[in-house]
Amino acid sequence: MDLLEYQGKQLFARHGLRVSSGKPVTTVEDAVSAAAEVGYPVVVKAQVLIGGRGKAGGVKLAADERELREHAGNILGMDIKGHLVRKVWIEHASEIASEYYASVLLDRSAKLPLVMFSTEGGVDIEEVAEKTPEKLIRHHVDALNGLSREEALQIATDGEADEDVREGVADALLALYEVWLEEDATLAEINPLIVTPEREVKALDSKVSLDGNALYRHPENQGLSDSENEDPIERRAKEEGVQYVKLDGDIGILGNGAGLVMSTLDVVAQAGGSPANFLDAGGGSNAEKIKQAVDLLLANEAVKAVLFNIFGGITRCDEVATGLIAAFEEIKPSVPFVVRLDGTNDVEGRRLLQEAALPNVHAAKTMNEAAEMVVALAAEA
Repeated sequence: MDLLEYQGKQLFARHGLRVSSGKPVTTVEDAVSAAAEVGYPVVVKAQVLIGGRGKAGGVKLAADERELREHAGNILGMDIKGHLVRKVWIEHASEIASEYYASVLLDRSAKLPLVMFSTEGGVDIEEVAEKTPEKLIRHHVDALNGLSREEALQIATDGEADEDVREGVADALLALYEVWLEEDATLAEINPLIVTPEREVKALDSKVSLDGNALYRHPENQGLSDSENEDPIERRAKEEGVQYVKLDGDIGILGNGAGLVMSTLDVVAQAGGSPANFLDAGGGSNAEKIKQAVDLLLANEAVKAVLFNIFGGITRCDEVATGLIAAFEEIKPSVPFVVRLDGTNDVEGRRLLQEAALPNVHAAKTMNEAAEMVVALAAEA
């Protein structure tokens, strides 16, 4: 679950990271009140889960109320790469002497927490890593012992932070690691981590992703998702307990098991198709779940054809067939379906589908055959 900037900053402050004072608002009048409270000059920042806000005109400095009204009015309602700005963050403007970068994430290849730090903040860190990799410090942390103060200071030193702020940088790294660990985050990033003329180190921005599977341990974080900008189908799937991610293509995909679904996406792409979604019906899917999944797939108006790729283990292929038959009776899909059933009760499942003679449903024996078939059907639609 990705957090908006202001939500990430509130999380940072909870763990002792220094942030500028500010308020989230949804109207111009509330922006005026917030600016009077935090003090001019202020920065008006669009709150959307997408990068490039500044380049799109979603971050503006206001020296007085006239400028604030103009900027807040322009930014509220702005479309930034498909994300509608419904909320802005009014923050007291900071003077900046230096801009650094800091992040904590899990290095899956090393199976260890990774702390990254650079004095080249304020720009795309990918560009720093590519063009000047020596300026990006990468430090793996012993997961059992955690990040020590000595390690944090060494990271600041190796990264060539100004000598007089290395203690402050170490404090920020320790707090950021605490956020990552204690909040069950998958990413905790600050870009830029600024040094003010008074030599104070604080977070000017935030990028935080929380592990959705761990939210039951953090009831205070469960309401932090940007539900207003969340895709309505994804939101509905989440409410129904279905693993669904909307993509940009036109071929609906359903499988049982994340690995199988990912493989299906790849095979469809290799066959020249473009998947419209990731949908994992999960192990042990029964007829009701399959019917529910079909309804979700077809809620996306871009879908021109659907591929069911089922490898029965816990999931019984006859249950999948029964669910598909029930879905056709209720929903009456107008797009073609390609169904590949293999595994537990696959013979019975194929028999049920054959006897039902569902309109525009095509059987396939292999994953590759199914992918080629559904791509051709989508192209014809």
